[in-house]
Amino acid sequence: MFVTDARGVPSTWIVQWAGLIAPESRVLDVAAGRGRHAHFFAARGHKVTAVDRDVSRLAPHAGIESVQADLEDNSPWPLPGRRFDAVIVTNYLHRPLMPTLLDALAPGGVLLYETFMAGNERFGKPSRPEFLLQDGELLELVRGRFSVTAYEARMISEPHMAMVQRIAARRLS
Repeated sequence: MFVTDARGVPSTWIVQWAGLIAPESRVLDVAAGRGRHAHFFAARGHKVTAVDRDVSRLAPHAGIESVQADLEDNSPWPLPGRRFDAVIVTNYLHRPLMPTLLDALAPGGVLLYETFMAGNERFGKPSRPEFLLQDGELLELVRGRFSVTAYEARMISEPHMAMVQRIAARRLS
């Protein structure tokens, strides 16, 4: 499930922790949608790869490589062997993809992840359990492989009421 911020404004969580990513890094934007984060990182001088099932929504930019791929149809990973200095994921959860995303990070690479968690069903979609993180799930995902810089599990009110989990973490060597 992917939910787009119609305003095209980068997530405040992503903006807050973007400084963890070294200049001119290779950044992977997963389920990029219209490219709000891809454009944000390209404007900061990063080499961005944006993956989405429909890249026609992504405005062209010289610093962005767009890759059309349905990440949920059991096709092979569209970027085999490629490593990134950062992986950005917002408002998207497909658990079978998680190990692949973590493996796509180079040692020392930064994971910035933000998506909905249990409790969000009170505020609307997503509401199905397969699209909602369980309590502490992001922390468990990175345990022993990443150094956690920041983590939150909370209710937010902007851009709309929601329950979210967020993590900023660096892959250990």
